[in-house]
Amino acid sequence: MLAAAGVVAAAISAAGQQRHPDFQGMWLNDTATPLERPAEFAGREFATEREAREYEKRYQLDRTLAISLDKDFELDAAGDLDTYDPGHLLPGGRTSLVVDPADGRVPALTPDAQAKATERTTHLTQHFAENPEDLRSADRCLVVGNSSVPPMLPVFYNNLVQVVQTDRSVLIVSEMIHDARIVALDGRPHLPAAIRQWKGDSIGRWDGDTLVVDTTNFTDKTPFRGSSSALHVVERFTLSAPDTLTYRFTIDDPAFTRPWTGESRLTRTDERMFEYACHEANYSMTDVLRGARFRERSER
Repeated sequence: MLAAAGVVAAAISAAGQQRHPDFQGMWLNDTATPLERPAEFAGREFATEREAREYEKRYQLDRTLAISLDKDFELDAAGDLDTYDPGHLLPGGRTSLVVDPADGRVPALTPDAQAKATERTTHLTQHFAENPEDLRSADRCLVVGNSSVPPMLPVFYNNLVQVVQTDRSVLIVSEMIHDARIVALDGRPHLPAAIRQWKGDSIGRWDGDTLVVDTTNFTDKTPFRGSSSALHVVERFTLSAPDTLTYRFTIDDPAFTRPWTGESRLTRTDERMFEYACHEANYSMTDVLRGARFRERSER
């Protein structure tokens, strides 16, 4: 009797648990739609089909040229960049990821935040290669773009994202820098304000069939468009179709003159993710610093 009662209780408990959409698997986070609306599409949320194809063609040429000039970029097996595909504009020919404000532009920084952003840029240019810490995070192969640090935006290449989902957490693994972010779903509060992390502290919850991820506790090591350590990002993941994950994020930070929101989408794929080797044994870091010392001796 006790065993039977236990089985019934377990069945009732299981039946009472809400079944959430399954986000597990590989997703491709690539699109040619820029974060901000280009001047050529000012006042227009969507481009025509012809404009979209022309823009995508220019976009691919621009990105291919930029990558071909990157000495650290390895060509594909054919020895060229023909296989590089930056994706397409979002459905309907969306001209910007930013959906609020309506002009598709990121709100301006406050005067104080702009001054700090300028100071940070000046430091990188005037003190370049004096110390390893003076180099950009991307140069140090720590963080590249916002592929793993929220909000998750497409980068030049390696835009695969793997999602592993359990009842207590969701793991988001980015192909770029093979970085991982763990989103807790167990109802825990955010970390104490004194504890800061490069990717922030991500806490998740389900709002119906939408996964809502609230991230705070950033440091000043991974600023986004001039953001501060007070950055607060709210992401919403919704399975809008069996193979389409709608991704919406809202930025709330006193560094900006107002909160703002962007929206993109990820597409399910059967592509495989390989380890991304940004550099091996920090040889490139050593060479950059050695080159700077050589230049200093030459100037003297």
